[in-house]
Amino acid sequence: MKSISALALATALALPALAVAADNPMVGQLSQRLMNIQANPDTAELAAFERMQAQQAIATLDKAKRRDQELATYLAERRVEIAETSVRAALAAREVDRLDRTRSDLLIEASRRDAARARQEAEQLRMQAQMQAEEAERLRQAAEAETLARQDAENALTSVAGKQQQRLSSAQQNAAKLAREEAELVSGQKLPGSKFDARGEVFTLGGDAFGAGAASLSGGAKNQAKALAEYLNIGKKGRVRIEAYDSANGVGQKRAEALRDALVSAGVASSRIQVSGKKAASTKARSAEVIVAP
Repeated sequence: MKSISALALATALALPALAVAADNPMVGQLSQRLMNIQANPDTAELAAFERMQAQQAIATLDKAKRRDQELATYLAERRVEIAETSVRAALAAREVDRLDRTRSDLLIEASRRDAARARQEAEQLRMQAQMQAEEAERLRQAAEAETLARQDAENALTSVAGKQQQRLSSAQQNAAKLAREEAELVSGQKLPGSKFDARGEVFTLGGDAFGAGAASLSGGAKNQAKALAEYLNIGKKGRVRIEAYDSANGVGQKRAEALRDALVSAGVASSRIQVSGKKAASTKARSAEVIVAP
């Protein structure tokens, strides 16, 4: 059963590497490092989880787009290093166990010998045991150092991914700011206020966008819709969802449809827009929201 598991792991690690090595030299190099571990009988069954993570990172690198290649390469290299470090730590722990067993066996054998020879050999064994203990301590410290290095690498991965996400978010917001300025300049109208949240970029129309209990857009809201349509047609923006509010039955839906019609009239493809009426009170600050998916 153990040999079957090892064979399955070897196959899972080897096949992806052979498939992608010709396309990306770094993928081939990193995969070969994992295959070297698998090919060694002493290490073939060590650090299986870390090697699986490394293989997944290599697969991600192989599929990464050009703009993501640098980060994907860094992550894959760190995962492979972690796998190698884990293997070395496991080998060190195994060696410590072997030395401890050897020391015990030697002490037991010494106790069976005659007293005279036992005293002489006991001193020799004591010296050997001391050296073995010092070696075991050195290996233990090395294993601890390897563990700390792996933790540092994990922390570095988390930090790099977080910084990359922050840079991406900042770039997206800067691009949106420039697009808003261009839309207002081209349309000659002001966009409604906006913010970014988990849903995407959210534009909010105030309570004066509709008359009390009515579904038709006010003059100011129509101008905002023109600017918003211009903004939605700049660049490659995603789908649009309109949510409109009123406490009366059906009014929120009609408001959402009226805002959609205004955007379509100004040039936005109707296939991009979804509408939803909410039975909730319209407030001075919000009567409708236009949500642009990221």
